[in-house]
Amino acid sequence: METCILEPTKKNILKAVEVLNSNGVIGMPTETVYGLAAVGYDSKAVKKIFEIKGRPADNPLIAHVHKDFDLSLLVHIENSYAYSLIKSFMPGPLTLVFKSKGVVCKEAVAGGDTLAIRMPMHKDCQNLLKEINKPLVAPSANLSKHTSPVTAMHVKNDLDGKISIILDGGKCSGGIESTVLDVTGPVPRILRAGLITKEMIESVVGACEIAMHKEGDKVKSPGVKYTHYKPKCDTALFTEDNLEELVKVYNNYVENGKTPYVMCKNSVAKKLGNLNFLLLGETEEEVAFNLYDSLLLGEKKADVILAVAMPNEKGVNMGIMNRLKKSCGVV
Repeated sequence: METCILEPTKKNILKAVEVLNSNGVIGMPTETVYGLAAVGYDSKAVKKIFEIKGRPADNPLIAHVHKDFDLSLLVHIENSYAYSLIKSFMPGPLTLVFKSKGVVCKEAVAGGDTLAIRMPMHKDCQNLLKEINKPLVAPSANLSKHTSPVTAMHVKNDLDGKISIILDGGKCSGGIESTVLDVTGPVPRILRAGLITKEMIESVVGACEIAMHKEGDKVKSPGVKYTHYKPKCDTALFTEDNLEELVKVYNNYVENGKTPYVMCKNSVAKKLGNLNFLLLGETEEEVAFNLYDSLLLGEKKADVILAVAMPNEKGVNMGIMNRLKKSCGVV
């Protein structure tokens, strides 16, 4: 199968819709990461997503819909605060988990009774979703456990020959996956941190919890159970208080003929001097935007990426640290 990267023109969106309506799977842009999409009603196509990615069957998918889609066709909205969240943050990088009406196929929800729904704000993705007018279930468009893709070429690098079409919507503006929020209970619970922060959610609904995932829990959200976001090179994570140890490790790699790179904020790099760097920017938003791109660039250049943690796990940093820890194998 030839994999073509296509500009998201009307003609090419119609080509993508034809593939999707024929039990097919495509790569699509969103503002967070690129998705590997299939029609959510189509069990045959959804099974292909799991086969293409090598994704465990008990890891559910998110359903993506356009901004005018009637969510009541897919889920039960049981708590009134959910409407406030929809009004405030959708379209955008927020996924809400509702009780499913069983319309989306069982493979997509990993046999569970909940469905995660998101309305991407990416213009080209919205155009695709409006054209097909069906929920498209999609995980990130990469091989399972690998770093998530934020460009069409990242998708092709992982999935070349496995899908026919990748719609090229440019580099993703958000850079990390959506916040996933369970809204089936009296208080919303963050299942996966992202660009919509706990503080932002609390400003709208007054209270928000962070879910503590336990052994044997039924998985309601992707990104909480398995190793994720790992580049194809060694990685290690350091704190800003431990930069001396980082330099020792860096020099040890060099002495052994290896090529290390330090991935960090610009201000941290200034403290370290003349080393190989993957610079993430300075603000939370810049770091999120550059994180996956830097990991994927680093795996081409480095034998090891020595990452420096964010100074705290508040706001967007919570989502960044979630990805950094998993990419570095830190539980």
